[in-house]
Amino acid sequence: MLGLFRRPETMSSSLSDASTPMTETRLWSRGFGLAATRSLQTLSVLALVAIGVLVITQLSLVFIPVTIALILASAIHPLVAFMRRRGVPSILATWIALIGILAILGGIVWVIVLTVRSQWDDLIESATDGVTQVTAWLDTLPFDIASIDLDEVWAGVGDFLTSASFGRGALAGVSATASFFTGLALMIVVLFFFLKDGPRIWEFLLRPFTGNSYERARRIGDKTVDVFGGYIRGTSIVAAADALGIGIGLAILQIPLALPLAVIVFLTAFIPLVGATAAGILAALVALVTHGPVAALIVVGIVVLVNQLEGNFLQPVVMARSLKLHALVILLALTTGTILGGIVGAVLSVPIAAVAWGIITVWDGPHTPAKPFRKKRPETV
Repeated sequence: MLGLFRRPETMSSSLSDASTPMTETRLWSRGFGLAATRSLQTLSVLALVAIGVLVITQLSLVFIPVTIALILASAIHPLVAFMRRRGVPSILATWIALIGILAILGGIVWVIVLTVRSQWDDLIESATDGVTQVTAWLDTLPFDIASIDLDEVWAGVGDFLTSASFGRGALAGVSATASFFTGLALMIVVLFFFLKDGPRIWEFLLRPFTGNSYERARRIGDKTVDVFGGYIRGTSIVAAADALGIGIGLAILQIPLALPLAVIVFLTAFIPLVGATAAGILAALVALVTHGPVAALIVVGIVVLVNQLEGNFLQPVVMARSLKLHALVILLALTTGTILGGIVGAVLSVPIAAVAWGIITVWDGPHTPAKPFRKKRPETV
């Protein structure tokens, strides 16, 4: 009843006070307020990413072996699961898979070392001579092109080898060797436990989640294993096909060092986009030195043909499910990975980017991407 006799100015003041929060909410949800909110959110995400990158770089001796072990375990998981379904005891299936993958990797490394070691000096010499010939040819062009003074480069290399910096670098190399073997031992141990108890380890990590969060985490785990496994299996097939095709072409042309060049093609194929190009340039330089410019052009044609066949026919078949990334995304991931982790970062960056995109595609359901990444349907009039 008292409200009926309240003075008008008092009622208007009360209404004004009640509308103040709503007015402030509108200010933050429109125009500059919305831009400020989005900017703050963006900066928060970038800060978290920067902290994550810093932690990874500081713990690279742990992160890299664990990531490699996860990729290898994802690739071997179908074999382990098949043996278990056939009645093979879990621990025996784990040991068979572990010894098998270590034997394969050890055999590949042994073949590479045995093949390349005996002809490495010839390979470097041929590549250097090829660069020299290309530089000399550039000097004959009617227009001026800044060329590389190889004598100056080699003089700089000689000065470095005789300097104190090289001694410090050698000590750093000893430390890097120790870190490599430490990481290798850690990778083997982690790989064993991933193969043996991978699903149980993941279920243990999912205990804090319930309901939709648990289902989402399960989808993320399944998608990660699927993408990592498909990527390493598909890349191995593509790398072997590239090495075989280019190696046969080099052998037909009777280019020396054909086997070491094919091995280099196989290794560099694990670095998308730039790896095959680098290996093709090296093969062309060797052909230029030993057989002249015509043979070098033929080698370039072979490399281009093999890459086209691989990119248009083989890769879509063997990697259709594991690598659905635009070439620009791959290039940016390669650059970032190389800056942060060198060659290892370049190799790991693309599968990690593929996993990140795979997680986005199953964020809201088995076939439902996260809302900001869904395809927009045109509005009907």
